[in-house]
Amino acid sequence: MRHVTVRNRSVTSKLCFFGKSWRIAAIGSAGILFGCVTSPPVSLNGPNAVQISAEHRDIIWERAVRVLNRNHFQVIRESKLEGVIETEYRAGANLLEPWHPDSIGLGNRLESTLQSIRRRVLVSVQSTSSGLMTVSVRVDKEIEDLPGLAANYEGGATFSDSQPFQRDLTQVIGQSAPSRWLPLGRDSWLERQLLSEIQQVSGR
Repeated sequence: MRHVTVRNRSVTSKLCFFGKSWRIAAIGSAGILFGCVTSPPVSLNGPNAVQISAEHRDIIWERAVRVLNRNHFQVIRESKLEGVIETEYRAGANLLEPWHPDSIGLGNRLESTLQSIRRRVLVSVQSTSSGLMTVSVRVDKEIEDLPGLAANYEGGATFSDSQPFQRDLTQVIGQSAPSRWLPLGRDSWLERQLLSEIQQVSGR
């Protein structure tokens, strides 16, 4: 009887070991898969700036404009004297707009789906010593804040019988007050993505 009991305990311990190993492997696989979906691209030369030979200045400038256009950002100002390329604000792409690459990662796309998010890009190309230049990318991110009610539903555009009639059609035309935009800081994921695409021309 003792010999049978020891054998049963051995089998039970082996089953427990294999069960724990299976759960650990499943959790690890899920973590790797989720990381592949949401992790941002990594820049080996810094999070938002790189140094490139100054002889490629014109090529880098044209490359930066093409990269911004390919990512659906409209350039509103270019100044080679100041070394600045500035874009217009662009609404963040949501889950139903996979063809827009400005929202990187599942978290950013989900945020743009539930909230009104916009971004703008500022590319800086500044000459430094030793025949080099510093190329940096800054992406400012903002969220919409409505100070009043938006008449985007049927009840919001209905005149009440308890109030005197007023010929004010603002309730029908749109929201009661203009939108305000609150800063959310910088989008480092998009900064690294744009900088990586611009940096490809240098051959690094």
